[in-house]
Amino acid sequence: MYAAAVYIIFPLAMIYAIVSDAVTMKIANRVSVGLAVAFVPLALIGGMPLADIGMHLVAGLVLLAATFCLFSFGVMGGGDAKLIAATAIWFGWNIVLVHYILTASMIGGGFTLALLMFRHSPLAGYAATFPMLRHLSDQQKGIPYGIALGIAGLLLFPDSPLFKLATAG
Repeated sequence: MYAAAVYIIFPLAMIYAIVSDAVTMKIANRVSVGLAVAFVPLALIGGMPLADIGMHLVAGLVLLAATFCLFSFGVMGGGDAKLIAATAIWFGWNIVLVHYILTASMIGGGFTLALLMFRHSPLAGYAATFPMLRHLSDQQKGIPYGIALGIAGLLLFPDSPLFKLATAG
């Protein structure tokens, strides 16, 4: 039961973030809050030491502060900032978090370039006729970066401490 919860909660939250950001350009607060709230009991049940749990929470707070600054300057969306912080709680203050940030940045950069090229192509006009694709083709809209954050989270989830605890148990 414990392993199933670990294997289901994080991936479903990432998939939900990807789909909702792609379709609505919003990531619901319940995704980030759910990840943050689910972490502590799962970590306790899995036998993670309290000091390690504390460092995971510190990672989330540090990333929340950093991404909130980016949000306040208009560089990042609020949903993206909260998703990064919640993911940081699951990955912890370690190399996995660094890999997550780098992987999300690379995927996000490639996605951003592809989306900008798409928005300047003839396909954008055709895509704009579909309600789900309208915002993706709109040159005035931002980039749904939750897609990159979610993909990076899914790719690195097997390296996360909770995944390893669930696999070992």
